Amino acid sequence: MNVDALKNLFSNRSPEILGSENLAKFSILLPLVQKKDGLHVLFEVRSMSMRRQPGEICFPGGRIDPEDASPEQAAVRETHEELGVPLDRIALLFPLDYMLTPFGTIIYSYAGVVDTTSLHLNEAEVGEVFTVPLDFLLNTKPDLHYIQLRPEPEEGFPYHLIASGKEYNWQTKMMEEYFYFYENRIIWGLTAKVLKHFLDIVRSAPPTLDK
Repeated sequence: MNVDALKNLFSNRSPEILGSENLAKFSILLPLVQKKDGLHVLFEVRSMSMRRQPGEICFPGGRIDPEDASPEQAAVRETHEELGVPLDRIALLFPLDYMLTPFGTIIYSYAGVVDTTSLHLNEAEVGEVFTVPLDFLLNTKPDLHYIQLRPEPEEGFPYHLIASGKEYNWQTKMMEEYFYFYENRIIWGLTAKVLKHFLDIVRSAPPTLDK
């Protein structure tokens, strides 16, 4: 093996996130709805029968299936399955930045327009939906709080193999948590992070939005 052989062997290689083959991959859609008073953002309230996070506010989305051709297709499929909106009435506008969570998950997210004239909610997953005017969100500053993530080595961790042993200075991470308030609704967690990211994009290069 020589340098030229290595160069030829990997000339078309594209880098990915190290270990991404072991990460869970999800895709979500931030749905925009056109109303008489302008654009609104649609939110779901998770069904109380859900095993995880019942009653919390979220966007349509879920795990990317092997049958999905792309994260974009997964976002559209999940929106169709949860809201009952026909596939041809879900239009992706642009991708948002993807997120790598501290818990080993890649989240792909997209902004899109959804026609809600005929919703048929999947009651097993969605308790209800509501919308918030985009203008309200653009003019709202979320509350910001922090969660401190501390590494905890497992029992039997081989401290004798690393410098400083049990006195090793592990790095901690401060995770931002945003909270938006609208009427009696509290939007936080991953949903609030994606929402803030979308709003920051809109503010940085305001598109021409027909009201």
